Amino acid sequence: MNRLPLFPITTKTDNNLLTIAGHDLSSMAAEYGTPLYLYDRATMDAAVTAYKSALATRYPASASVTYAGKAFLNLAVAQWTQTHGLYVDCTGEGEIGMALAGGVPREHILVHGVNKSNADLTAAVKHAGTIVVDNLTELERIADQFPTLAPHASAGITSYHLPNIWLRLLPGLAVETHHAHTQTGQHDSKFGMTSAEIMEAAQFCKANKLPLNGIHFHQGSNFRDASPLKAAIELGLDLAAEIGFADGWHFSPGGGWGVAYHEDELPQPDADEYVRVIAESIIGGVQTRRLSLPHLHLEPGRSLVARAGVAVYRVGAIKRRGKKVWILTDGGMTDNPRHAMYGARYSCLTVSNPGGENVEKVSIAGPYCESGDVVIEDLPMPKLEVGDLIAIPASGAYHLSMSSNYNGSRKPAVLLLEEGQARLIQRRETIEDLLRRDLGL
Repeated sequence: MNRLPLFPITTKTDNNLLTIAGHDLSSMAAEYGTPLYLYDRATMDAAVTAYKSALATRYPASASVTYAGKAFLNLAVAQWTQTHGLYVDCTGEGEIGMALAGGVPREHILVHGVNKSNADLTAAVKHAGTIVVDNLTELERIADQFPTLAPHASAGITSYHLPNIWLRLLPGLAVETHHAHTQTGQHDSKFGMTSAEIMEAAQFCKANKLPLNGIHFHQGSNFRDASPLKAAIELGLDLAAEIGFADGWHFSPGGGWGVAYHEDELPQPDADEYVRVIAESIIGGVQTRRLSLPHLHLEPGRSLVARAGVAVYRVGAIKRRGKKVWILTDGGMTDNPRHAMYGARYSCLTVSNPGGENVEKVSIAGPYCESGDVVIEDLPMPKLEVGDLIAIPASGAYHLSMSSNYNGSRKPAVLLLEEGQARLIQRRETIEDLLRRDLGL
């Protein structure tokens, strides 16, 4: 099957070379080194447009799209989110700090997290528009740490306005994903509150005058069938009616809509179908419960950015072990731990001669001292040589944000590509970067 639909929308094979937004990948690898991460802005922009267009068509009330900071966040990406007026989902004070540096306004910062520290809560109250509360203990800590809307010197804040409070529901319903570690909505999940806990939390908010105005849930990540959302939406709307939300309330059925990582997963999941299921469920549900239509918040997750990213590795050695062919590259589990963590399947193309005939199955692994340092297993490929470049699509989410310095590796350079412009948005780490954090004896 053709692998190009896995790549960014501007990807072409020009003169038998792989290009993105008109840029030759081999030239960029020569200039910036490998491993190298490339993000295609046109693909990112198109993903946002698809969701906004679907919402405009399907949902008759106000709605917004939230970018998942945990997918990949740096200064440039934070700035990009605001060219589209996106909300930014931040987990903790670190991501809040990156969002602020990128110019994300207070009202567009949502703060998630299952065990927020006091520092996280202080940053959220000072800088965010909404806190998504995960548990009753967290609510009690908010009330204790920020007992009034007046300045509270003991919290280290001279003035603030308490953000809106949403309660995170544990619906007890998971979506189908490829691995249990990407499911979040099942009964035994560590995330969120049961229906009974939600009602207890709502009473606590009322008693302590906390500005509760929303319900949130999340069932899993990288799913392709939106139908399991329907029952969870019904449960969330039941709770909204029982709480007594009036005009201006907020509802977020999470996100996590999937993307294709391997040619076996094509075609790409349809964002409009995802939005349709959610919109129709909410519109019908509020009518039967005599609720007003909420402000709808979508969290598309990886589907905003995964396809836009491509990882470029260089082949350093080839080992043949009977039927097993190992292609050893300079990238691996330190920049992409997803295969090691989730068994995620990937595909790739050669940068030169990307249309070459596949003649053997190979497994692609990195240079690190772990047997789990594997990115791709048993993929049909052309005959590869030492020094060749390979390009791995769908590398834009949950790679660099989960990367490490294992074996002293340094995180790769990142380029944002547009027609006629390749902008360095994250420089390659150096040994000095690794040593800067350390203190000697």
